[in-house]
Amino acid sequence: MIKSFYSKALKELFLDGKSPKLDQKLVARCLRRLDVLDQAEKPEDMNIPGFNFHGLQGNPKRYSVHVNGPWVITFEWRG
Repeated sequence: MIKSFYSKALKELFLDGKSPKLDQKLVARCLRRLDVLDQAEKPEDMNIPGFNFHGLQGNPKRYSVHVNGPWVITFEWRG
């Protein structure tokens, strides 16, 4: 379950289904990733073909999923 957002645009997209702050070409792909993340029970649940899921270096441990081109969604897993 998603508990909080760093990005106001992603929070708005997740809660309202739209955000004028995001490129409209990326909205459907972002929503798909956010929906899967919200249902995930462990970080590895994000390891879906096309998401390019991988761990990032540093503390706290963060993860990344590919959206399109240079665009990614990064997240921290607590649980």
